[in-house]
Amino acid sequence: MLQVNKRTSEINRDLVEIDSSPSQTLTSYLDIVRRQFPTMVAIVSSCVILALLYLFTAAPLFTSTASMVIDTRKVQLFQQQSVLGDVAIDSATVETQVEILKSENISLSVIRDLHLTEDPEFAGSGAGLLGIILGSVTNLFSSGLAASEFELTRKALQRFESNRFIKRIGVTYVMEIGFTSRDPQKAARITNAIADAYIVDQLEAKYQATRRASVWLQDRIKELRTQASAAQRAVVDFKTANNIVDTGGRLMNEQQLAEVNSQLVLAHASTAEAKARLDRINDILKQEIPDANVADALKNDTIVKLRGQYVDMASKESIWSMKYGSEHLAAVNLRRQMAEIKKNVIDELKRIHESYKSDYDIAMTREEAIKSSLANVVSESQLTNQAQVQLRELESSAQSYQAMYDNFLQRYMESVQQQSFPITEARVISAATTPLVKSAPKTLVILAASLFAGLLLSFGVAVAREYADSVFRTTAQVEEQLGANCVAMVPALGSAVSTPILRGKLSRRNSNPQPDFLRFVVDNPLSRFSEAVRSLKVAIDLNSIVRDNRVLAVTSTLPNEGKSTLSTNLAQLIAHGGARVILIDADLRNPSLSRALIPDAKAGLVDVVGNKARLEDVVAVDPQTQLAILPAGATSRLLHTNEILASKPMRDLVAALRTKYDYVVLDMPPMAPVVDVRVTTHFVDSYIFVVEWGKTKIDVVRHNLRGAPEIQDKLLGVVLNKADTKLLSRYESYHGRYYYQKYYARYGYVE
Repeated sequence: MLQVNKRTSEINRDLVEIDSSPSQTLTSYLDIVRRQFPTMVAIVSSCVILALLYLFTAAPLFTSTASMVIDTRKVQLFQQQSVLGDVAIDSATVETQVEILKSENISLSVIRDLHLTEDPEFAGSGAGLLGIILGSVTNLFSSGLAASEFELTRKALQRFESNRFIKRIGVTYVMEIGFTSRDPQKAARITNAIADAYIVDQLEAKYQATRRASVWLQDRIKELRTQASAAQRAVVDFKTANNIVDTGGRLMNEQQLAEVNSQLVLAHASTAEAKARLDRINDILKQEIPDANVADALKNDTIVKLRGQYVDMASKESIWSMKYGSEHLAAVNLRRQMAEIKKNVIDELKRIHESYKSDYDIAMTREEAIKSSLANVVSESQLTNQAQVQLRELESSAQSYQAMYDNFLQRYMESVQQQSFPITEARVISAATTPLVKSAPKTLVILAASLFAGLLLSFGVAVAREYADSVFRTTAQVEEQLGANCVAMVPALGSAVSTPILRGKLSRRNSNPQPDFLRFVVDNPLSRFSEAVRSLKVAIDLNSIVRDNRVLAVTSTLPNEGKSTLSTNLAQLIAHGGARVILIDADLRNPSLSRALIPDAKAGLVDVVGNKARLEDVVAVDPQTQLAILPAGATSRLLHTNEILASKPMRDLVAALRTKYDYVVLDMPPMAPVVDVRVTTHFVDSYIFVVEWGKTKIDVVRHNLRGAPEIQDKLLGVVLNKADTKLLSRYESYHGRYYYQKYYARYGYVE
């Protein structure tokens, strides 16, 4: 139900602020979309139209791709190691090769090989409507001179790099090469040319590196050859100077020392053997009869023979002595012969003893000689060993130089061989082919992107418009921002002509081809405008329960908000209902109501208050509704209109009108330009505040109401005037024209 007037404190405080983020909830988003739907549709449509225009004017582009791999399994001819060394292929190496593919060296090579500077696609202004426009603009600012070869090359290079793309596929060793062109065959040809140029560049780089290495190795080999020869010559000279002879890898003094040492060992063994024989023969000589074993060991034929004879005679002597006695002559002769044989054996042993002694002496002499020779060799070897230390250093240096020389010579031969073998780590695994389908522009993608961008842009514009829309459009805004009731939502009227109620004194003008704003409720009683004014009348009647609402003042914040039209139609409606009503034009600064209703009036409110005319003489009555109208009168020379409205005669006049009329309706001036409204609070019962829908700023209305607390105390409510019923349904559907038009169209109402 309708509420009574709000207290001043409820309006004067900072009121209930609109949520700083109206898009916090889904409802807020939907409300924004509903209110800004036409704008959003226009923006989305524009984006889609631009996308379609681009699709129709843009030249189709074709992209051809090829794949190249950097093979980690390097092919090495003859199992030879590379002169430059084997570089481990890691992620950084692959990325480096990608950058090499993107280098200007490769691009310029392809441009030169395919003569792209003569191709219109690379030397012209581009394809499509955009390219033609850019080319025309560029030609306007160009000097008109023919471009040089350098300029054509740089322009072609720029176009080439913009249409080429090279990337690494994941974390693999595979690189993807692609090129986009208006000609599909050209795209494939250029893509393959890029791959070929890269391989040729790698081969050329390896050839140049190998060639430089070969030149350096050749110079180094010459230097090492000289150094190795000098080192070997130094070894030979040192051996000659120090009498060092090398035989079979060993020095001569070392060989002599070994031989003399071996001879000494043999001589010592021979001496020991001779001494052993001599000692043994001495032991035999000490015996009466030589040991047979020893005699046999001596292997002397004479002793063996004599020993045999001695044994035979001893056997015979034993037999004869036993047979004939020991004194027998034969036994004695045998013993005499045995003694002679024994003497011969001993003589032979002495001869052998002398022989053994001689051998022993010879062995001793030979051993001493060998020892003396060994001492001499050892002495010479010590001197040679001291020189051999320096000799080993010289030989080591010579061997090092010789090894370096051999190694560098081998590397040089390898580098010479590698110059003639075209081997690279990169190889094409998938050559570019002619594409059958265009790659750009992608129709579905562009349309989807334009639609999505249009939606985002339109929603952004809608939100921006919502935040920038600081005007009153809904009854909820009035209640939240002003803390006052919105008692009516008055729709906007079309063009109309105001018809004067009286011309001259009592004549009424009847010829009016267009509807009259000031009599709209009378001429169109079933219109939505009339229903809105009736809702205002109902609010006045309901508020009469709380306070007396016989003197009503209609005002607004700014001029041209429709307060005069509303006050006139309100008075016409009440009067048409049978009540006694007087309408007073109290806008003494701009009496537009008087000029519209009674343009010929010579006197009015000012004259009545100044006691220059009687009320009955200046009041005009509408013959149809019996509405009494009191014009403002002559106000052109008034300087202090607020003093007139605040005067005692004015209060007395209003008091008199209370007794004569049921309702007194005052058309007041706006509050922002003048202060006349604030001086009428002592005789006005209620104020009706008119706000133009979608135009009057919220902060302006709030500022004026906060500055007039005495008006706030008597504020009946706010009327949103000139509402666009078509747009209103987007803000508050229940205020739109749909419901009223659907159910009351049969009555023939007029909007």
